[in-house]
Amino acid sequence: MVKINRLEIENTKRIKALALTPTENGLTVIGGKNRQGKTSVLDAIAWALGGDRYRPEAAQRDGSVLPPKLSVTLSNGLTVERGGKNGSLKVTDPSGRKGGQQLLNEFVEQLALDLPKFLSANDREKSDTLLQIVGVGDALYHLDQQKQELYNKRHALGQIADQKEKYAKELPAYPDAPDALVSAAELIRQQQDILARNGENQRARQRVRELEGHTATLGERVEGLERELSRLQTALEERRGEHTAALAELHAAQQAAEDLHDEPTAALEQQIEQIDETNRRVRANLDKEKAEEDARSLREEYDRMTVEIENLRARRRALLDGADLPLPGLSVEDGALTYEGKRWSDISGADQLRIATAIVRRIKPACGFVLLDKLEQMDLDTLRGFAAWLEQEGLQAIATRVSTGEECSVIIEDGQAAGQPPAEPKAWKAGTF
Repeated sequence: MVKINRLEIENTKRIKALALTPTENGLTVIGGKNRQGKTSVLDAIAWALGGDRYRPEAAQRDGSVLPPKLSVTLSNGLTVERGGKNGSLKVTDPSGRKGGQQLLNEFVEQLALDLPKFLSANDREKSDTLLQIVGVGDALYHLDQQKQELYNKRHALGQIADQKEKYAKELPAYPDAPDALVSAAELIRQQQDILARNGENQRARQRVRELEGHTATLGERVEGLERELSRLQTALEERRGEHTAALAELHAAQQAAEDLHDEPTAALEQQIEQIDETNRRVRANLDKEKAEEDARSLREEYDRMTVEIENLRARRRALLDGADLPLPGLSVEDGALTYEGKRWSDISGADQLRIATAIVRRIKPACGFVLLDKLEQMDLDTLRGFAAWLEQEGLQAIATRVSTGEECSVIIEDGQAAGQPPAEPKAWKAGTF
């Protein structure tokens, strides 16, 4: 891994003159009060190694008549120099290879020069960076997309099922109502059949009355004819015969009439009058049954989707478990980078820096250093732990911290290392370093 062996800066931003030999493995802390030039050191390194995209807007130190001058010696033997009015780049390779910024880009990772870019990225950008470098980004994205689609469908089904269940509970129920709708036409037909049979009975009774009257008349005639028996003997016999026949018919009619019974229509009339209410209750029961059946069906579909989502989660876990992650405990959940089960906003600042540093190393293994600004967020114990981790991993970090304590490798005062004599203006010759 390529690291920074030595750094020399002159007249760049707030720096007057500074020479620094960073720790090879571990943490080099540049301390000092605010506005003394700490961040200018990191900006100078980024410009020297990263190219013009990192060139400060006001690269030349205020009050200096000389242009900026930078020199960075790397562990692979390269010497990188920038200087002059235009900040021209010169890369010296002991092996004789020639190349400018393109040669540096082979082993300098952009995030190593601009770690805040990763730290300030949103959750999706952080997780995408991690997944792409471990080679499971596309597969995991596809699984997450499937899971989200299923989750959305299941959520919608759950809402509809809840509404159906609530609707079914609010519907009235009528246990005494028939199972099917009542037909008014059928009730009226039954009523008409009964009325027709009752009409036949009435006509039979009327026939009895008619026969009774007819028989009485014949009897009177018989009596008249008997009084005129001698004169009307022949007629009497005829009428007697008729009378006998009428009596027989009367007897038969009476016998038939005695066996007749009229059927009541009051119940049917009442059903006809109440048919609308009855059918309203039947419809209410049918609606309730339909709502309950819909709710059961939706719940079954909801449960099926839950099983599918769990299967996708299991496949997702298996995919991540098999990935070679930059740091133990790293993962991606719901499109966000997590560490030891915590989302980024809940991860400590020290762990965030560890994660970012480990990701930089994995993106470009040849880059063995990172630049870190504003480490005052760490207490001393955390700072020591971070430094020990860097040393253990064989990584180099050059960082700034608003402090003048013993944890600082160098303290910047007014643009130069504290304790150094004021920098003297040096002769400057264009084109030379």
